Amino acid sequence: MAPSRKKKNSKHISKKIKRNLSTRLYKKSNTKQKQSKKCNKNLNKMEGKFVPKTYFKTRVKAPGSKKKNPYKWQTKCSKDIFKDKKSVVFSLPGAFTPTCSNSQLPDYEKYHDKLLKNGVDNVYCLSVNDAFVMHNWKNNKNIKKVKMLPDGNGDFTRKMGALVKKNNLGFGDRSWRYSMLVDDGKIIKIFSEPNMKNNHKSDPFIRSDVKHMLKYLQNQ
Repeated sequence: MAPSRKKKNSKHISKKIKRNLSTRLYKKSNTKQKQSKKCNKNLNKMEGKFVPKTYFKTRVKAPGSKKKNPYKWQTKCSKDIFKDKKSVVFSLPGAFTPTCSNSQLPDYEKYHDKLLKNGVDNVYCLSVNDAFVMHNWKNNKNIKKVKMLPDGNGDFTRKMGALVKKNNLGFGDRSWRYSMLVDDGKIIKIFSEPNMKNNHKSDPFIRSDVKHMLKYLQNQ
């Protein structure tokens, strides 16, 4: 009788473990779905609000410097950057990545003057990268007009509700791709790419391009 009981107990324990594992996996999957929906909801809700107050760690050229490295650190507050100006901001997953390098950044540079003719004062490229990476990317792509905003810690992106995980690509936390029009610190319009979620298998680029922004400005 004892061996039989042991077998029954063993089967019972095995079933219990499977049930617990299934429950944990379901809860984990459900949590991920809620997180992805929450990110999308938060980003869209920023339209009509003011940009979050954060600080960007940037590198600027020191005037008259004779050093081999003439650049110095400068901290810029988001409130000061957008104050009394009409700005276009496009945020992307990462410097030197294919879509960002081949399409989004060069297109905004190409149509920079047209954006200015439609009432824009500044055009900014924002990414969760440090100042050195953004500076070298700018030089690599020969960018002269678009200004770079390095959100190295992801503080601005997080407060915007645009921070997503890209662990599937080894990127860690990055910005979801979007563009926005900011007038004196207030977010007037956001063009966010669809199906925002963590570890997205693809990289949508159909709404945050410069032509969508230009069309919107021209219809105002």
